[in-house]
Amino acid sequence: MDSALERHCSELVARERSGHTAVLRENLLYVWGGYMSVADDEIFLPNDEIWKYDLEQGVWEVFHMKGEVPPSMSGTCGCSLNEHMYIFGGCDDNGQTNQIYCVDLTDGNYTWRKIIHDIGSAPSPRDKLSCWVYNGRIIYFGGYGHKLLSSVDSENKTFIVDEASWVGDVFWGWNNEVHIFDPTQASWTEPRIHGRAPAPRAAHASATLGSKGYICGGRVMETRTSDIHCLDLVSWTWTEIVPVSTIPVGRSWHTLSAVSENTLFLFGGLSVDCKPMSDGWVLDVETRQWREVEHPYKNKPRLWHTACLGKDSDVIVFGGSCDYILLVDTGHCNDALVFQLQPYPLFRICEDFIAKNVRKCELLRNRLPLLPPKLLTSVQKRMSFYRPTRKQQQ
Repeated sequence: MDSALERHCSELVARERSGHTAVLRENLLYVWGGYMSVADDEIFLPNDEIWKYDLEQGVWEVFHMKGEVPPSMSGTCGCSLNEHMYIFGGCDDNGQTNQIYCVDLTDGNYTWRKIIHDIGSAPSPRDKLSCWVYNGRIIYFGGYGHKLLSSVDSENKTFIVDEASWVGDVFWGWNNEVHIFDPTQASWTEPRIHGRAPAPRAAHASATLGSKGYICGGRVMETRTSDIHCLDLVSWTWTEIVPVSTIPVGRSWHTLSAVSENTLFLFGGLSVDCKPMSDGWVLDVETRQWREVEHPYKNKPRLWHTACLGKDSDVIVFGGSCDYILLVDTGHCNDALVFQLQPYPLFRICEDFIAKNVRKCELLRNRLPLLPPKLLTSVQKRMSFYRPTRKQQQ
């Protein structure tokens, strides 16, 4: 793996956090929610602000949000569809929720809208679930939450009760349910599933490749796994992928990103023995082979972070914790780690070279005004990204 970047170029920087939502639109990373630690307290981040990070310029901005603002939460399932950010589920001061909200990322108003479904029934309240976006719909899987005992399907075992958590006839536990939300119809449906479904779980990771949704690992009752399962989003058939090579250790609170037509990138998480992880792995879903990759962030373990796919197959990891949050809960982060997983195009190599070296090369500085206006603007943005920070200037 080639060198990666870790930058905060602006004076304004998003607060450190874990369990947040992040989506990428063009070269802009949007971050909302999550929580952090202050002294011995866990504090939810403000629900009425959204942070935007320009990946080309390295500049953060924060915006006030309006409308039907959701509660401050962590563990929501966020995604981007039709240039809107959707969040579903999560945990607030009252426990898990099953509400869904969206916000338009294009108009600059950042107005939340709570979606009231017209068709079907919403999933039960849950957090630490995942989703796939396919064919204009959002498909949700798994999570940890609560149900009435009367709605627990003990025969099909789609919900495993957490024996340590129940009050009266309300039970908490893990599920492996699949629910489809269609924004155009404001509808919830459950497809008829075929094949052997993965065990109920939460804090797993997911990614979409073409018409197939993948999940990896997660918390399954009292253990953490590294198993891989694929759901065909057309036939609704589950298939387990059995690797033919060395596999990553079991983990939860990690991320999985699609970086090519047939490869997935796994990063970080919390291991079976509760160790924060900093390893990176690539899975070829066709050959079923895992390959550990070298990267510059071996000293930066992360769990309950977010990962978004950027241009040229970069993976942008933001936030998360660097310690075992169930015990210590002090090491929340706010840096953006950019992983390069594919060779860059020649244009980007040239643009970055100029931006990195123009300040120390007189020849480049003199030739810069000769660039076409559009190209000059692009290079100037990258120069902003690589400009020395105040700390570096001191």
